[in-house]
Amino acid sequence: MNYMLKDENAIYYECGYSCDNALYLRLGKEAFFITDSRYTIDALEHVKDAKVLVNGDLYGVALKLFKKSKVKKIHFDPKEWTVAAFSRLSEESKVTFVPTVDMSHKKRIIKSDDELIILAKAAKFGKTAFKALAKEFRKNGFGEDEFTLTHRARAILGDFGKYDLSFDPIVAINSNAAKPHATPTKVKLSKNDLLLVDAGLKYKRYCSDRTRTVYADKYFTFDTHQRFKRKKIQKAYDTVLKAHDNAIAKAHSGMKARKVDALTRDIVQKAGFGEYYVHSTGHGVGLDIHEMPYISTKSDTIIEDGMVYTIEPGIYMPGEFGIRIEDMVAMVDGKAKVL
Repeated sequence: MNYMLKDENAIYYECGYSCDNALYLRLGKEAFFITDSRYTIDALEHVKDAKVLVNGDLYGVALKLFKKSKVKKIHFDPKEWTVAAFSRLSEESKVTFVPTVDMSHKKRIIKSDDELIILAKAAKFGKTAFKALAKEFRKNGFGEDEFTLTHRARAILGDFGKYDLSFDPIVAINSNAAKPHATPTKVKLSKNDLLLVDAGLKYKRYCSDRTRTVYADKYFTFDTHQRFKRKKIQKAYDTVLKAHDNAIAKAHSGMKARKVDALTRDIVQKAGFGEYYVHSTGHGVGLDIHEMPYISTKSDTIIEDGMVYTIEPGIYMPGEFGIRIEDMVAMVDGKAKVL
């Protein structure tokens, strides 16, 4: 298949290197990595199985290669392209461009053994970072607002610059945790508050993703054994944990993704919190923080060995509190293994 890629992670997957101004072409048996002179040294050193072409006019080079190769059809993912960039290629060539949505994600849905090792390490480093974060918050977090706590989370999760983050961490207190993608506020952390942290770091470009909700007393840790003073919160928390554990225990290869979603959703609904479970059960994780498979009520994707995805049920009570517990799992020998 002839195809072209613009997305950094999609390009990295193909040739082991990418940068913020590059174009990757696969034309017949030949592959080309086109970039500008700022990246010449790195590209020549790291690009594998593709010819490096250095020219500031990436699209001009691509047009010449299209003509020279005499290919008639080229696949592309429309999600990767701006209108301006694609328009130039499509208007100035006689090639037929075939839109193929999520082309790279579909190719990357089954992780190799090497990728599984890297993702497991990313998750392990993420767990270690959460332990360090709990220690920091116990010592210096009380009395600080969510802006400051988020800033500290960035530093500690990234080991003060050693690792990139998978995404901007979510640090939410009490009612702000009722927003699944909460942004920081001026609310300060007090003893015995509910605290939700959703964060991850990258190892060798691969992401980790983890969420914990805790009762923030002076001894708290980010484990899943939590005791809250309010019965309503405790019931919601126990329900989310039960749903989380049930899906991990019962998910198996050959099952449709929507059936995995049901393993969490049915428990939440039976406990009376169904209307407050407002998102899907999980998503794939790899070079991107959100990849295939998507573990949702509508997904007929068949779960297979080698897939990596999150299990993250949640209950969100507007104006009161929010609870989410999330772990990454890999399908190994037919079962879900927590990374």
